Parts: sequence; C-alpha cells; structure tokens
Amino acid sequence: MERLRIDKWLWTARFYKTRTLASDEVSRGRVEVNGQEVKPAREVKVGDTVAVRQGQDVRTVLVKGLSGARGPAPIAQQLYEETPASLQAREQSAQRRREAPEPALTIEQGRPTKRGRRELDDAQRGWGDRWSASVDEE
Repeated sequence: MERLRIDKWLWTARFYKTRTLASDEVSRGRVEVNGQEVKPAREVKVGDTVAVRQGQDVRTVLVKGLSGARGPAPIAQQLYEETPASLQAREQSAQRRREAPEPALTIEQGRPTKRGRRELDDAQRGWGDRWSASVDEE
C-alpha cells in the first residue's frame, strides 16, 4: 500500500473516532497536508506532513506508515511521529490553559430560574430610576 485517503488514515491513526468525523473535519478545513488544505479524498503517502487542528491545539505529524484497517492504539501510534515543534506548542498551550483557565468554564449553572430572574429584576429596580449613586437631599 503506497497511498491512502487522508480521512481513512486519520481514522486508522486514531485521530478521530469514526471515518465520518474524520471526513467532516477535513471538509471543514481543519486538516492540512504539506501545508495545503485538502479534501477527504486526498491521498497521503509515507513522508507527508499532516497538520490536524483539534480544539485549540494544532498537531503536526509526519506520516510514518499506512494501514487500511483500524487497529489497537499502540499500533496506530506507530503510523505517525509528532514533530518536536508541535509537541512544544501543545505543551505551552496546556500550560497557558492551566495558568489562566477560560472564564466561561467557571460558570456552574446556566440561565437563571424564574425565581432567580425576579430576584435580579428586583435588585436592579432600586438603582434603575436613579441617574447617579449620590444620596439625594431633600
């Protein structure tokens, strides 16, 4: 086997859980082969460089092998080698996320309930009719 479709290779290398997900991600432009956006039918060969964007991280890997069937994870990891620059960038990204987490992720609950909304409205009503925070003198 000399060449393999990029969506099938991403699936066999276990970047995506299903081949359909791999195909969709390639179609959305989240995968590049040798620096070019590709379509799912693009064939890859040993020695190609594949950049895969997963979430906030971009993994750049070198294709070391091709397999037509999806196998266990240790074998799938032998199909590629991540570049040192990619490893370092992912490490820095993980460190930034640990130091300053996304503010939206700290929200523990969603929209306020009807009671919560009424309490918010009551709290705002006291300040809504004033044009300044100073105490009015009579």
